[in-house]
Amino acid sequence: MNFLNEVAARFPDAISLAAGRPYDGFHTTDDVHRYLRSYLAHLEAQGLSHEQRERRLLQYGRTNGYLGDLIARMLAVDEGIEVPGDAVMVTTGCQEGMVVALRGLCALPGDVVLAVEPCYVGLTGAARLLGVEVVPVPESADGLDPETVREVAAAVRVSGRRPRALYVVPSFANPSGASMPVPARRRLLEVAAQCELLVLEDDPYGLFGLDDEPRPTLKALDTDGRVVYLGSFAKSAFPGARVGFLVADQTVRAADGTRTLLAEELSSVKSLLTVNTAPVAQAVIGGYLVESGCSLRAAGKEKTAFYRANLRALLGALEQSFGEDPRVRWNAPAGGFFAVVDVPLTADGAMLEVSGRDFGVLWTPMGFFYAPGSGGGRRSVRLSCSALPPERVAEGVRRLAELVRAHGDPVEAAGR
Repeated sequence: MNFLNEVAARFPDAISLAAGRPYDGFHTTDDVHRYLRSYLAHLEAQGLSHEQRERRLLQYGRTNGYLGDLIARMLAVDEGIEVPGDAVMVTTGCQEGMVVALRGLCALPGDVVLAVEPCYVGLTGAARLLGVEVVPVPESADGLDPETVREVAAAVRVSGRRPRALYVVPSFANPSGASMPVPARRRLLEVAAQCELLVLEDDPYGLFGLDDEPRPTLKALDTDGRVVYLGSFAKSAFPGARVGFLVADQTVRAADGTRTLLAEELSSVKSLLTVNTAPVAQAVIGGYLVESGCSLRAAGKEKTAFYRANLRALLGALEQSFGEDPRVRWNAPAGGFFAVVDVPLTADGAMLEVSGRDFGVLWTPMGFFYAPGSGGGRRSVRLSCSALPPERVAEGVRRLAELVRAHGDPVEAAGR
C-alpha cells in the first residue's frame, strides 16, 4: 500500500487504476456536520440528557462501541442477518476487525488461518504483524472451491498444525473480482463445520453487483454459528470515518460455566489496540445510519449505479483496447471494483514505474496478493474502476494498451 502511494505521489498526473478507494464525489464535509446532528437528535429521542449526549461523543467510551443496535438493525434490513446488538464490535476500520479476529482465534502455537489466494493484503499483513501463519487456498474463477478448502485443511492437520479459521470475500473479491455461486456458499458452510473452522467473511463490496440478483452473505446462510462477519462503512459511506465492525454472535462458555458472546470476549483484544473506536467517528456513521433508515442498500442506490457504470466502462474499454490481442486475457466480474488482466510482460514494481512515468497510467501488480516467493500473479495486473469517472477509466485502459504494445512479449501468450 505504501509503495502504491509513493508511486502515485511521484506521478500525480497519471491515471490511477490502482486505487481501490471510493469515488470522492458522493459526500462533502457539510455532510459530516449533518450526520453528527442527526445522531445527537437520535440520542435525544432515546432519552439521553444533554450531559449524556456530550459525554457519548467527547469522552472515552465502551470498548465495543455504541452502534451495535443500529448496525444489527442494518444487517437485518439489508442482509437478513439476525444478531443482537451486543454481538457487534465497532472497529477502527475493518482492518482492526481482522487483527482482533486473528489474535483472538489464533492464540496457540500451531494455530493457522486459511485464506483465499490471491488475498487482500490487509489480511495477510495483519497476520504477518501478529506472527500468525497464513495457508493459501487457491481461488477458482468462481471464487473459493469448498472442496479445495477441505483438502487444504486436511493437509494442515496432517502436518501437525491446527486450522482455526478461513478468510474469504464471497462477493466480488479484492483483488480478483470473483464471486461464489450460492450453492458453493452453502457447501462452504458445510465444509467449515466438518473441518471445525470458523469463517471470517469480509463483505465490503456486496452492495455493488452489476445486477440485483440476490447474493446472500455467508452469515445470512449460517445456521451453525460458523461465520464471523467483517464489515466496513468505507465503501458504503466514506473511508475518512474509519469505522468498521465485527459480528461475532457465537456463544463462549468459560471453565466455570458462564456464557458470553464471542464479540464480548474479543473486546479484551480490542481494548489493548485502540481502547475504543473514536466516538466522534461513530457518531458520524450513526447519523448516516439514522438518516438512511438503517438501510445501506436504500441509501446507496446512486453509488451502486455509479459503480455499475464504471465496471461496465472498464470491461468495455478492455474489449475495445485488447479484444483482438490474443496475448491479453481478463475476467468479467459480476460486480465490485476490480478486474484482473493477464498481460504479456512482467507486471512488477519496476514495470509499474515505467508505466507511470512513460505512459501515465498506474495499476496494481497481482504479485502483491500472492505468498512471497510463489511467483503467483507475476504477469497479471489488478485494475480498479471505483475512484474515477467512466471516461477516465477508459482512457487509463487505452494507456495500458500502449504500455503492452511497447513492452509486451510479442510471442509468448500471457499467463498468470
